Amino acid sequence: MQIILEILAAAWHVFQQSAIYMLFGFFIAGILYAFVKTEKIARYLGKGDAQSVMLAALVGIPLPLCSCGVVPAAAALKKQGASKGATLSFLISTPETGVDSIPITYALLDPVMTVIRPISAFITASAAGIFENFYGKKEVSTSVDQKLPAAGSCCCHSRPEPETVLREKESFHDKMAAGLKYAFGELMGDIGPWFILGVFLASLISYLIPERFADAYLGNPFIAMPLMLIVGIPMYVCATSSTPIAAAFILKGLSPGAALVFLLAGPATNMASLSMVSKLMGKRSLVIYLGAISSCSLVLGFLTDLVYSKLGISARAVAGKAAEIFPVSVEFTAAIVLAGLIGYSVLKGFRKSEPCACSSAAT
Repeated sequence: MQIILEILAAAWHVFQQSAIYMLFGFFIAGILYAFVKTEKIARYLGKGDAQSVMLAALVGIPLPLCSCGVVPAAAALKKQGASKGATLSFLISTPETGVDSIPITYALLDPVMTVIRPISAFITASAAGIFENFYGKKEVSTSVDQKLPAAGSCCCHSRPEPETVLREKESFHDKMAAGLKYAFGELMGDIGPWFILGVFLASLISYLIPERFADAYLGNPFIAMPLMLIVGIPMYVCATSSTPIAAAFILKGLSPGAALVFLLAGPATNMASLSMVSKLMGKRSLVIYLGAISSCSLVLGFLTDLVYSKLGISARAVAGKAAEIFPVSVEFTAAIVLAGLIGYSVLKGFRKSEPCACSSAAT
């Protein structure tokens, strides 16, 4: 019983430390939902050149979609004329980071990783998209019309179909109201439980992994980085829920570069999304997708360790320190509000839930 209480206390500490940043991230996500329409961006993504690929990567970085929910959005972009390279770039950059995960990276890790993470997502996505345009299959794929998850039916929320997107003539107030309702309702219900799971797993890692194990394996990047890649690729974690897990590993001695490998590979891939990418883009594109994520993650991981070394920063020593700017009372209040919103959103979702397309795809 004492062990359980200690694990729960550790989980609450991480949750409380993260809450105010999570609420801010959801608020920004609501604004993006209200005023940024991905279907309008598609017209700029049709050319099979580097510019369209990099634009797709930039567009995907702030969007709060995970590796499962991004597939319907990417399919819609492709149907509207986006090149395969731009579509692949969007498929990678979008789940690897987002406005909901950037604040939580600052809270649980440090400012350096907060900058490195979206830059790494941009580089990985751009490399995959450019490689796809040059070496991918040139034939126009009809696989986008195959059975893909309907918008809103995935484990993580995707944008609605075009006919349900906010109307252009709605007032600023109406758009804001709809955006906040989406962010603190649907999106909260989709991401919130996964974030809580990530927090709980982080507390388990902190409690159960002995220091001796960390010193023997996690501190060696040549062992830790491939290990994090192997663990991350099949695992379902969104960008937000992967952050507390990475923070717990860093506190146990994992290098920041190895943590970045997990932060890039985990959210961008899982067994269900790999199957859907194969249907959407084809098997050759799937190989490019996995190859780019794996190789870029490892290279960027080693470069990240080099950056920390040159700056003289110990990721283990500074992890979570940036979140200490708020008084405990503010953190506690934010944690209660966030817990209430997640609970309400999940209960509301259960009342009108449908079978998850991701789950069916994974079986």
